[in-house]
Amino acid sequence: MNKRLIGFCLAALVVLAAAPALRGQFLPDEIAERAQWEEFLRTADIIAEEQLIGRESVTSPWKLTFKKGDVVHHALWKNAKGRMSGFIEGWQFEIGAYLIDKLLDLNRIPPTVERRFHENRGSCQLWIEGCLSLKQKEEQKIRTPPVHILAWNRNTFLQRAFDNLLANEDRHMNQVLITQPDWRMILIDHSRSFRTSKKFTKELIFSAKHPEGPKLMKELPRAFVEKLKGLTFETIRTTVGEYLSDEEINAVLIRRDLILAEVDRLIKENGEDKVLY
Repeated sequence: MNKRLIGFCLAALVVLAAAPALRGQFLPDEIAERAQWEEFLRTADIIAEEQLIGRESVTSPWKLTFKKGDVVHHALWKNAKGRMSGFIEGWQFEIGAYLIDKLLDLNRIPPTVERRFHENRGSCQLWIEGCLSLKQKEEQKIRTPPVHILAWNRNTFLQRAFDNLLANEDRHMNQVLITQPDWRMILIDHSRSFRTSKKFTKELIFSAKHPEGPKLMKELPRAFVEKLKGLTFETIRTTVGEYLSDEEINAVLIRRDLILAEVDRLIKENGEDKVLY
């Protein structure tokens, strides 16, 4: 493992606006280190622990400090399950979201694994350092640099598509992280995902009918759309293992079809080259 912690500490200075696809938000060297970080999260010693409690920490997760060899790093552990503050929470959904993120080659969720803590099962996600939250960006009125506007807009459309697929009903501004200074988008907190009720299998969350106004998936990578088309029950089951039920997987496929239907509608209205890149 890279002892400099360059990988998932996101210290790279790459300008992603120069990349035409703008899909993976973690850089190639970070993705190459991902399996090592997963092993680190599973096996490193816990040397410090702090429970996060407050209005913005509904599930009361733990910030853990891990050490293995010369490497020291933080992670977020949670074991929330069941109804909390009016919402169904599930730590297993954190892992399911990460595995599907990898399956679709989106690379926007930090390494996340199962880890026992205080004799309980839970999800353990690598803590990403040096980021600005979308909430901080809005509160501090920080403008997106012009060179990153195209990439940021496209990342927002792709975030909406991903949350639509997962039925993530809790995407708020604290859960969107912005790397500095290169303005990559990292997504965290997916414990309110993978809904199965009719509310989340009849309509998409991010659409023209969004309560805050139209929030469309105006532009999407062709490669991402092709990967959606290739999803099957078997590929998802093989990917997520026990972390999703059959009902939850089938609901993902239903929403996949809704996303593809919306993409077709946008193409008919605007032309393929305006929607897919």
